[in-house]
Amino acid sequence: MNNSVEMKDISKSFGSNLVLRGVNLSVPAGKVTALLGANGAGKSTLIKILSGLYPDHGGSVLVNGSVATLDSPGTAKSQGIQTVHQRVDEAVVPGLSVAENLLFEKIATREKGTSGSLAKLLPEARKVAAALSLDWSDKFLRKDVYELDIADQQLLTLARAVVDKPSLLVLDEPTSALSAAEVDNLMAVVRSLRDQGVGILYVSHRLSEVDALADHLVVLRDGVIRGEQDAPFAWNEALTQMLGDDASESLSSAKEQRGSEDILTISGLKLFPRSAPFDLAIRSGEVTGVIGLLGSGKSETAEAIFGAGKSKPENMTLHNSEFKPTHPAKAIKRGVYLVPEDRAKLSMFADWSIQRTVTLPFLDQITRGFTLDNSREKKMGSDVIAELGVVAEGPAQPVDSLSGGNQQKVVVGRWLQGDPQVLVLDEPFRGVDIGARRTISAKARGLASQGRGVVVFTSEVDELLEVADRVIVMVDGEPRMDTYLSETNREEIVNTMSEVM
Repeated sequence: MNNSVEMKDISKSFGSNLVLRGVNLSVPAGKVTALLGANGAGKSTLIKILSGLYPDHGGSVLVNGSVATLDSPGTAKSQGIQTVHQRVDEAVVPGLSVAENLLFEKIATREKGTSGSLAKLLPEARKVAAALSLDWSDKFLRKDVYELDIADQQLLTLARAVVDKPSLLVLDEPTSALSAAEVDNLMAVVRSLRDQGVGILYVSHRLSEVDALADHLVVLRDGVIRGEQDAPFAWNEALTQMLGDDASESLSSAKEQRGSEDILTISGLKLFPRSAPFDLAIRSGEVTGVIGLLGSGKSETAEAIFGAGKSKPENMTLHNSEFKPTHPAKAIKRGVYLVPEDRAKLSMFADWSIQRTVTLPFLDQITRGFTLDNSREKKMGSDVIAELGVVAEGPAQPVDSLSGGNQQKVVVGRWLQGDPQVLVLDEPFRGVDIGARRTISAKARGLASQGRGVVVFTSEVDELLEVADRVIVMVDGEPRMDTYLSETNREEIVNTMSEVM
């Protein structure tokens, strides 16, 4: 049987950054191939090459044995490659109806009339929806797609992708917004397409889905294929290939700290439709490390603490008093600070200086009436540079001109200029060098030793081993392990991370 798609010696660079390094990947027809990899492994780049979004790459792509030129999304689709991207909002057109979105490609190519003749579109739109067993009424199909929640938008894009029976279907985190019943429905459709000879590349961090669905597993790390397996899968081996197995000595030699008092408590936090609510207590005087793969719920937990996420716990307390941050500003006022996973998007503004970036959350400290105290602003920026060893020309230098590690030092250091009661750091070591990692780890542990609460969310085992006292492992939106580092080890942590439902 011909492979529906083969990628041979694929390489891709962005400037001097080599993202894919000679990747060879086959997706056989009539099989589900799962692609696993941590953030930054190169999965998204690989998907965009298959989708025709990155035509400038090394190597070749073969479709059913013949070299294919994938120089646009249109040519990829003409070769039978359909991709459902993770960013659903980029795949629908607000202002058009659900029916028009279901038939958008046919409308755009004038196969199906114009977007104005909605009544004529409804019968065909119902057929597309039926491809995913979606029993959507005409009233629903007439709705502006903007009115749909993210789960229905995702189902719409999936239905549109599968209706023409592609030769290769690429699914990038397709169940991230679906309920348990919707996931079951999708998996039934995927199995049906597989049985009809469609090759499926399934990209997911939900190991339970991969275990239940995939015939073959490929692990990508740092732009290189690290391992492949046929079902049934050896999950310990796959997780080690995915996360690395650095046997080097931990960078931190600090003695384990154990807190005795709860500084922040969380009750009844439900992260996903199919996960159970859970309680969590953060103790002062220790670093709590929360580890999990993408999709495990760790970032959602961090956002909930900061009042920035969609998931809201039934109750939270801070220093035994009610803590109900309906907005991050309220969390900041109480001394609960978050270093988010995406520092460039959520923590910095283009062309802003170091000193302005540092003082943004604390304008009340550097203003008198409506006048900004420039000397105070400059001092706070200089303090961060000195305290965290930021390599910079001075506090007036634009923060986005710094290296990734120095940017992260600035983002962490600015919260230390306030009065942190609980400091939450989500993937604080991503994209930073070993020196910055040591500095940030030392600051986190130093803050905990002063009796504050520190929570570090990470997907890397080595980072957890370096910085944490206490270890919580998240799987499918729930804690599966809660212990101290001295009472567990790497193998047990990885085994817990690889548990499937």
